[in-house]
Amino acid sequence: MLKKLWRGYRDSSFVLKMTVGFGAGIISGLLFREKMAVFQPLGTLLINLLSLVAIPVIFLTVVLAVDQMSIRQLGRIGWKLVLYYAATTAAAVGIGVGLALLFQPGKHLTLPNTMVDTPAAPNFSDVLFQLVPSNMFEAFSGGNVMGIIFLAVIIGLAISAMKFAEEPEMRRNGELLDRVIVALKEMFSKLLTGVLLYAPIGVFAISATAFGSQGGATFKSLLAFTAVFYLGITLLWLLVYTSFLRLSGNSVIDFFKSTKEAYTTAFFTSSSIASLPVAIKAAQKAGVSEKTANFALPLGAVFNSDGGALRMGVSIVFAANITNLELSVSSFFVIVIVGTLLSIGTAGVPAAGLVTLAAVLTMFGLPLEIVALIAGVDAIIGMGGTASNVTGDLVGAAVVDKSERKRAVTES
Repeated sequence: MLKKLWRGYRDSSFVLKMTVGFGAGIISGLLFREKMAVFQPLGTLLINLLSLVAIPVIFLTVVLAVDQMSIRQLGRIGWKLVLYYAATTAAAVGIGVGLALLFQPGKHLTLPNTMVDTPAAPNFSDVLFQLVPSNMFEAFSGGNVMGIIFLAVIIGLAISAMKFAEEPEMRRNGELLDRVIVALKEMFSKLLTGVLLYAPIGVFAISATAFGSQGGATFKSLLAFTAVFYLGITLLWLLVYTSFLRLSGNSVIDFFKSTKEAYTTAFFTSSSIASLPVAIKAAQKAGVSEKTANFALPLGAVFNSDGGALRMGVSIVFAANITNLELSVSSFFVIVIVGTLLSIGTAGVPAAGLVTLAAVLTMFGLPLEIVALIAGVDAIIGMGGTASNVTGDLVGAAVVDKSERKRAVTES
């Protein structure tokens, strides 16, 4: 009997299991409220397990991607991704600010009497030192994703140089290292399969804890803010992502069907870094080459934040409305650009949006108490934003991969 139940659970749809876990968590949280805090360790365990697998997967996939591509190809794909990120981020900013100015969320809200600590805004040297760590082991233990990607790129280049060296011994060593990296990546993929069997339980705990501590009243008071944000997410998916897929020659319906496990995992966990291994598998299922997926998706998880940019646009208008502050269109643009730059390196971490928003509000003299107000819906906002971040990365990988395939056909 138990074996039959286990096989049924194991073989059932991943999306179905995650949805049931999430829904059960919401109902339990709203019914039992603070009592559901007892399940919080189960949710933390899921995030820890996903992060445990994600960090080595990020490193190994980038190393493999780099050592299989020439410098010229890396540069070409990199520039295509940068242009794509710029276009989608600009679209997300425009949608977020435009909808917020249209619907004016926050007009009838008041500030809570809650103090929020002022975060330190990172400067250029902080970002540079995070990108180039002084100790590779500290980069891994501290979860410094930017530093890990930098290490992966230079190690991948070194292995590539060894594989194509003139000395036979050097070539053999390079090929050996390449095989070791491939074997390690396959091992962590097996580990990921086991972690995903536990995922629905962790998702239940996360949603039960979040909704139990915040309750329905908090979400109701911020319904306009949440509704505007999700309307923006819908437009971003329907207009921007769909357009990129169509223009590049990808099937929209097939793409979203193939990648559903990636964006649902991102939605339920609110962590694009933790869901990265699932996204890489989903991209390959959608027809993206392993080489492109291994390079584009880790890069996007760190540097691309469409959901965060859209959220920042809505949040700033929301803050201005609450304080009755008149800001020009150019001021909104500057604030959102600064906020997007500050989010580099933190886009994959749950609740990082609150830290980024606090930094932007501090820089432009807006009250930090607004962060405490938005924190009431941070869980549900973070879910949609992370799902959009991951979807944007997947679409970018598909668009660039299709472009590279067309180029290869033309050159041959």
